[in-house]
Amino acid sequence: MGFDIDGKIVLVTGANRGIGRVFVNSFIQHGAAKVYAGVRRLNSATPLVEAYGDMVVPIQIDLTAPRSITEAAQVARDVQVVVNNAGVLKSANPLEAEAIGHLEFEMQVNVHGLIRMAQAFAPVLKANGGGVFVQLNSVASFKSFADFSTYSASKAAAYSITQALREVLGEQGTAVVSVHPGPIATDMATAAGLEEMAEPPSVVADALLNALRTGDFHVFPDSMARHVGDAYRSFAENVIEGSPAEVG
Repeated sequence: MGFDIDGKIVLVTGANRGIGRVFVNSFIQHGAAKVYAGVRRLNSATPLVEAYGDMVVPIQIDLTAPRSITEAAQVARDVQVVVNNAGVLKSANPLEAEAIGHLEFEMQVNVHGLIRMAQAFAPVLKANGGGVFVQLNSVASFKSFADFSTYSASKAAAYSITQALREVLGEQGTAVVSVHPGPIATDMATAAGLEEMAEPPSVVADALLNALRTGDFHVFPDSMARHVGDAYRSFAENVIEGSPAEVG
């Protein structure tokens, strides 16, 4: 079942830069009535407010601070689409001394933060007719990369949680979308040394808007992601998106 962003009220975490900022731009350009820009520091959303005026409402959300999430859900009580875009990446292979500390931090943001966002905003989405919950995962959800092994582990866990959210949120009429980009031209890709193969953030925004219209669960927006998605499609359709009875 498709979903039209036109006239809708959206919340995007990590909205001040990278993919999150492009999401804000794209949603407004495609008719969103208002976008809550979820950021850790409210003044980081000033350029968005300057560009779009009161169509953008900065809201403080720190995925490591549970109270900020619950308070945001109390403020953004009219939201119909939640895009949990914020995430972190640390570079470490499993044998490095920093690996466990990096994994703990990535799990706190990428997994615990996802669960907290879903718990806080599920009642809001239900009250507003169901809506959509979008999670930014990664191709690393499916394949571990040695130098980013802890990030890959956290994104695999986030994907697992996203699958469960598809089932439980579906019961209240909330669609769930799992987005799996490859290298995208953001600060994160630059820090990881992937800028040469990175594609623009606009490909992610375009692919998400298309998935909202078509009702797709999985989104593979860029060249690397589509390569992974093509190989994964049969399993995804028959097992991940199949009914429990069919899987059993």
